[in-house]
Amino acid sequence: MPPLIATRGLTVRRNGRLVLYDVGLAVRRNEIVTVVGPNGGGKTTLLRALIGSVPSTGDIERAPGLTVGYVPQRLHADPTLPMTVGRFLRLGARRAGGDIGGALAQVGVADLAEHQVSALSGGQFQRVVMARALLAGPDLLILDEPAQGLDQPGIESLYGTVESVRKRNSCGVLIVSHDLHIVMRTADHVIALNGIVWCQGTPDDIAASQEYAAMFATKETRTLSVLPCTHA
Repeated sequence: MPPLIATRGLTVRRNGRLVLYDVGLAVRRNEIVTVVGPNGGGKTTLLRALIGSVPSTGDIERAPGLTVGYVPQRLHADPTLPMTVGRFLRLGARRAGGDIGGALAQVGVADLAEHQVSALSGGQFQRVVMARALLAGPDLLILDEPAQGLDQPGIESLYGTVESVRKRNSCGVLIVSHDLHIVMRTADHVIALNGIVWCQGTPDDIAASQEYAAMFATKETRTLSVLPCTHA
């Protein structure tokens, strides 16, 4: 199956610093691809490059007519602003005609449409943000650490929702995560990223990879200039 999105030689420099170098990946329909790696390894930058909010060099190929739903790592909602969940989801012309009730039902919070955004828990708000991304009817859903700040039951529940959304919509999913034990259970393909792609493959392949073990053994402050040249 041809990929929904694929990169070759993707490189990002910010403020004169090399953040990503020669990154290659592909995400196909009905596939969950998870990006793991230490803090500062360029995971969020990679997602932003894919949606075009960060300048990059190299090739990014998108399927014709590709629609992307993006769930950022942090989305701030002013707690002093009176706004219902339904109104929040209607913001933006692209989403105005979407099925708000259906999107909320998909992520397990169908009863929240009339609730105030300011009254939501962290887990509820993350699900609402995911529903917002689903209103575009995405072929590709991109999530940047969606379970950040949730407790273990909340993390498990959220990843179960991601899996059900993938099955229901037959979409591709690209997700950044630190929850390694869940990644190994839910992902079809894992990319270990720390400035460069150290290794990628199935969860079993990655778990047995020396490169994967070495990446998490390094200090998060290590820079591209001192990475082992065998991985370049």
